[in-house]
Amino acid sequence: MDNSIVYGLRPILEVIEKGKTIDKVLIQKGLKGDLFKEFFYIIRQHKIPFQYVPIEKLNRIVRGNHQGAIAFVSSLEYFSIFDLLPTLFEKGKDPFILILDKITDVRNIGAIARTAECAGVDAIILPLKGGAQLNEDAIKSSSGALFKIPVCKHSNLVEVIRFLKDSGLTVIGVTEKATQLHYQQNYNTP
Repeated sequence: MDNSIVYGLRPILEVIEKGKTIDKVLIQKGLKGDLFKEFFYIIRQHKIPFQYVPIEKLNRIVRGNHQGAIAFVSSLEYFSIFDLLPTLFEKGKDPFILILDKITDVRNIGAIARTAECAGVDAIILPLKGGAQLNEDAIKSSSGALFKIPVCKHSNLVEVIRFLKDSGLTVIGVTEKATQLHYQQNYNTP
């Protein structure tokens, strides 16, 4: 399940206008002009991750007239934790939310999602920037779990943690250096 590639300034702006999730935009270094200024303003306004690259990289990805920009449109639907959490409470659940930060390998994200589904996680939260993209490799290694667990992205994980705490949830941090195993923790509290 590939991310769709959309190229050209106006087509990418149309995708943004339609509300589709864009994982990343590659922009040709040194691009100028009024349309580019508008384009750049809009992707910054929507907090879409972007990277400046040489034109040769764009030409390797797309053979057509890319106008100096290529967008990777997500094949997954992303949710807002601020909208999702109240619906979990309405269902009478003690929400079990997993926040992943600084996971850069897409296969690790997939494997974690697979385990999270087995553990009963209700949502996965990822940083908007700085983590692995949820591409076809992540989906494959998740064995489909990324389609079963709502995935949320947010630009500020500290803000998300405060929101979860203010909503009455207990926040537990984990690390590979922990002395207690994940299944030894009592998760039956919000």
